[in-house]
Amino acid sequence: MNTRSMRVRTLLAGLALPLATLAPAVAARAEPAAPAAPVPGTTAIPVGTGATIVPPEGWSQKREGQLVRFVAPEGDASAVIVPIASARNADDAAMQAFALARPGFSRAIDLTQPLPPREGWDDAAVTGFDVPPAEKAIAQAIVLRKGTSYTVVAIEGALATLAKRNAQLRVASDTLKPAGFTSESFAGKAAHRFDATRVEALKRFVLFAMQQLKIPGVGLAVVDHGKVVYEGGLGVKDLATGTPVDADTLFMIASNTKGMSTLLLATLVDQGKLDWNQPVTRYMPEFRLGDEATTRKVLVKHLICACTGLPRRDMEWLFNTSPSTPATATFDQLAASQPTSGFGEVFQYNNLMASAAGYLGARLIAPGKELGAAYDKAMQDRIFTPLGMRDTTMSNIVATAGNWARPYDLDIDGKVALIDMKFNDTVVPYRPAGGAWSSAHDMARYVLDELDQGRLPNGKRLVSATNLLARRVHNVPVADQQWYGMGLEDSIMSGVSVIHHGGSMFGYKSDWFAVPSAQVGIVVLTNSEMGYDLTKAASRRMIELLYDGAPKAAQQVAVAARQADLWVEKNRSQLDRNVSPEEARRYVGNYANRELGPLTVTYADGVLHARATSIWSDLALKKNADGSTSLATISPGASGFEFLATTRDGKRALVLQDPQREYVLLETTG
Repeated sequence: MNTRSMRVRTLLAGLALPLATLAPAVAARAEPAAPAAPVPGTTAIPVGTGATIVPPEGWSQKREGQLVRFVAPEGDASAVIVPIASARNADDAAMQAFALARPGFSRAIDLTQPLPPREGWDDAAVTGFDVPPAEKAIAQAIVLRKGTSYTVVAIEGALATLAKRNAQLRVASDTLKPAGFTSESFAGKAAHRFDATRVEALKRFVLFAMQQLKIPGVGLAVVDHGKVVYEGGLGVKDLATGTPVDADTLFMIASNTKGMSTLLLATLVDQGKLDWNQPVTRYMPEFRLGDEATTRKVLVKHLICACTGLPRRDMEWLFNTSPSTPATATFDQLAASQPTSGFGEVFQYNNLMASAAGYLGARLIAPGKELGAAYDKAMQDRIFTPLGMRDTTMSNIVATAGNWARPYDLDIDGKVALIDMKFNDTVVPYRPAGGAWSSAHDMARYVLDELDQGRLPNGKRLVSATNLLARRVHNVPVADQQWYGMGLEDSIMSGVSVIHHGGSMFGYKSDWFAVPSAQVGIVVLTNSEMGYDLTKAASRRMIELLYDGAPKAAQQVAVAARQADLWVEKNRSQLDRNVSPEEARRYVGNYANRELGPLTVTYADGVLHARATSIWSDLALKKNADGSTSLATISPGASGFEFLATTRDGKRALVLQDPQREYVLLETTG
């Protein structure tokens, strides 16, 4: 699962963060274009200033002089590759590019941030343009410099389309290379053993990254050729007490639960109680997804392949989950959902489907038992206990009664602040998708099992190699040389296959990386919203240490720290936290939406505050380019949601824009 981040607002996740973390207020207008002939997207073509790119699959292509325009199948979004011979800086290159891509373009730049180093390019940045959220669209530029010239990707169009087709753009963007460039590759090269010297080098790097990114604590483990060569903690689990993290400190591992849920399903496939390729309704006749035709197509493997075309539907559980929300809410919400793209067409991550997968396994193991309790026991009996994951639990109550890391975020002033742990109760009814807690010690045992393809240390099998590996089958591309399987990803990093999966909940970011060819794996657990940047850089550092790769990981960290600083500066300049009583009266009141539930806006001591069923935050006012006002959440952990203040049907309303769905909260009298 992923909570929201607004530190980098870009579509091309291969260059920055995935659109799943995109701020809902980022928008701009694009003129619809009539699609030309579809592009196969298999061969690189020349673009830009001597660069090449593999076109996004299914998008049309048109050359316009030196420009190459790719248009989405819907016709309302485009990505134009624009060569810029020279520019003063990234902002100037972005403005030149949009002037050429769409004459008359007049949006002001909102924020430009550096991007991590890209192979072959001297510099990279993303420029977002300031447009009203009501337009439900995006305009931004990915600016790549080689020498004194630039190649710019000018992206513009409907938010919903670009959200849906984000992975296709990401696949293409990853192939954008300057002329004559050869990618780093360690394919076929023997890896070093991850000895004590390399473990210490990794620890030093993690400590450096923690300091740069203001991350309080990290759980870290390294495995090599069937043995745990390091497990421990760095930093603290609680800033108030200064208590250090150790090997047994529990962190929420969030979406890393998904791969464990599919491991549970694999045990059932081994027993002949389940078949990956059979319809879900064979085992759960009441299962529904949208209409009957869609329901009939959903096979067991589709529940967790991110390939059915079902978009995220996270806002409902983030805003409207209570302790009494039943596990069956997963199936109620799926029944009211419909895919927005075809099966296998694009990568679209959906937590509800993963939740359903875990609960399907629970139903088969303990029919008639409450789904949540059945799932928890099945995971304990079939996964955690056999693997020796002695402290791993699905219970927030159990986890937070012992040795656990508190969650942190950067506040609006860039200072480390505690997140209200209650925010993480929102995942409990959907916990097969992201509710597990684990430690460096326990996750090392999980990674060992992945590397040994289901064989336990005692020689017995947890699961067959066939069904463990079925979880790694390339179902749909996430980026170039990166595919989603079933709760796992396979990423080719510098020619080397790395199996992994990330996890994100409020104040917790985690990942683990297994290199089957080297028989090495690492675990990185963090108690900070900035942890994503550490885990990503740690995977690069692992490759550097294994294969003597060029040192790029430290630069990734430095760029991420700069991104955060720029975002804090921008927030301080854009958001008004000092609201007068007269202004506050325009927004104070009770609002409600059928899916999101109630939302109350109050005012006290000069501060606006919003409270929903399961999340709450102080608010700041943001003036938009069209003169409208948005109410932005700013409290640690809950920051990044923007509600457009408007009217609907003669009533005051607050509008929350998710990438492919709009939620209108109308004023109520209750």
